[in-house]
Amino acid sequence: MGTAALIATTDPVLLDDLLRLAAAADAEAEVARDPGQARAAWRHPPLVLVDLGSAAELAGDGMSRRPGVILVTNGRDDEEVYRTAVDIGAQDVAVLPGAEARLVDALSAAAEPAGERAVTVCVTGGRGGAGASTFAAVLALAGMSRGLRTLLIDGDPLGGGLDLVLGQERAPGARWPEFAGLHGRLSGSVLRESLPGLAGTAEGAPGDGGLAVLSWHRGEAEPVPAEAMRSVLDAGERGFQLVVVDLPRHLGDAAAEALTAAGVTLLVVPAELRAVVAGHRVAAALARHTSDVRVVVRGPAPGGLTAGAIAQALGLPLVGVVSSDRRLATALEHGELPVAFHRSPPADLCVQLVTGLVPGPAWRGGVR
Repeated sequence: MGTAALIATTDPVLLDDLLRLAAAADAEAEVARDPGQARAAWRHPPLVLVDLGSAAELAGDGMSRRPGVILVTNGRDDEEVYRTAVDIGAQDVAVLPGAEARLVDALSAAAEPAGERAVTVCVTGGRGGAGASTFAAVLALAGMSRGLRTLLIDGDPLGGGLDLVLGQERAPGARWPEFAGLHGRLSGSVLRESLPGLAGTAEGAPGDGGLAVLSWHRGEAEPVPAEAMRSVLDAGERGFQLVVVDLPRHLGDAAAEALTAAGVTLLVVPAELRAVVAGHRVAAALARHTSDVRVVVRGPAPGGLTAGAIAQALGLPLVGVVSSDRRLATALEHGELPVAFHRSPPADLCVQLVTGLVPGPAWRGGVR
């Protein structure tokens, strides 16, 4: 990780405060304790945090303007502060301690340079027991098999836990309760390193692959706050290449956040008349939050309903058809889906879908 910020200050108390905030943001900072050091490093880091005295002296020396400069003060907020901010070309003034959260966000952003963001795919069922959670897990495994850094988010607090599906229920790492009180920006690398998951297995695949899963502790599960879901999704889109979100059919505020972020939403509908009727209602609810909804039909079709007829009835594009498989049910029961993945009925469809959604080998985003 390169230097994210230059801290230019002669005030030891302010320096301690800013170094603490940089540590909280997982951002590497270079310190300039006099104007000469500040001048030498002025143009290099994405972000500059400068105190009032240093800013006044640098402005008096005719320091060249640059983006990403924040004038920081410890409690002082007066006309001289804003006049100096204009002189130095600062884009913002941060008065501590009130601006701490804003500075952590700025430091986090500087530590994670802009790059390509992940594709987010939401998955939900047309009715209960449609197999949407299994499909979401297989889709995430397909991303991992393609060598993509993949994040699987369990957005259903009453769903039993996707870590069980992947055999990760005893793996160390954070679960939703650790993120429930999250506000503001979260580092993509911190999210990636904090979660349980699987190492990448694709031979010769680009990137570092791997699959991380954000699920639930055993026991009672509280709904995810919308702001926490928003922060996790934003970090996931910066720290991964594919984000898959398993959502409940009854859409709360957190699910609405995920749907808003989704590039594609997949509605899994069994090939049964009642499931199609229920799926039509779910599709209408999804359409209030996202524009690209597609249907995956799960067989068998006891009444002879065809996938094309189901897609036409729902008014949605058809992604494909997956069939039930007793071996897959056994693998799920034992947490062995990652082992049985390549033999599972949805695997080929999910690999094709991931290949179409994510550039794969041509992806050029950095590790953020």
